[in-house]
Amino acid sequence: MASQSMDIIPKVLEHSAKLVEEKVDAQLSKLNEMDEDDLDRLKEKRLEALKKAQKQKQEWLSKGHGEYREISSEEDFFGEVKDSKNVVCHFYQNSTFRCKILDKHLAILAKKHVETKFIKLNVDKAPFLTERLRIKVIPTMALLLDGITKDYVVGFSDLGNTDEFPTEMLEWRLGCAAVINYSGNLMEPPMMTQRSSTKFTKVEKKTIRGRGYDSDSDSGDD
Repeated sequence: MASQSMDIIPKVLEHSAKLVEEKVDAQLSKLNEMDEDDLDRLKEKRLEALKKAQKQKQEWLSKGHGEYREISSEEDFFGEVKDSKNVVCHFYQNSTFRCKILDKHLAILAKKHVETKFIKLNVDKAPFLTERLRIKVIPTMALLLDGITKDYVVGFSDLGNTDEFPTEMLEWRLGCAAVINYSGNLMEPPMMTQRSSTKFTKVEKKTIRGRGYDSDSDSGDD
């Protein structure tokens, strides 16, 4: 039985290669059959698509996409969310060390994924909003589509539960929520290269004094 399976494999590979070759030949043949007018129309169509993409990008940039920004109030939050289809909002506190780690990665992704707005809001300035969204752990990212919160990334548990997760891991997680245009494989997270010095941090939640939030940071963070 095993030998029969091994015999089939070369035939399957040969058949697949033949199908690919036939598809390429068909495309080349189609191009060869095009006259000058057809080529001009094709160029015009591609140029129009490029112009449309550039116009969309300029529209995003005019709405504050392309950079990771802090907003100052709850009122600003509602305006920012209403203005854009895809929004990632980082709810943070200055006293939480992991918020600073998240800032670094979000700044990188904001430049890469112009289709999405990346903002941050201090929870101390947004008591009504954080209660309404039931945010209890800091940091928390709210992922919004068309003005509606579709998902949350709470702490670093979805990011390998380590302070040293790569930006690609966060990018994959946002892609799973469809809040960015992700081109990788959503079925599995990117491989995390673990150096011997990598420290996997156990999450120890603590209550922030004077607030009902938990901090997804070590007790020694400041």
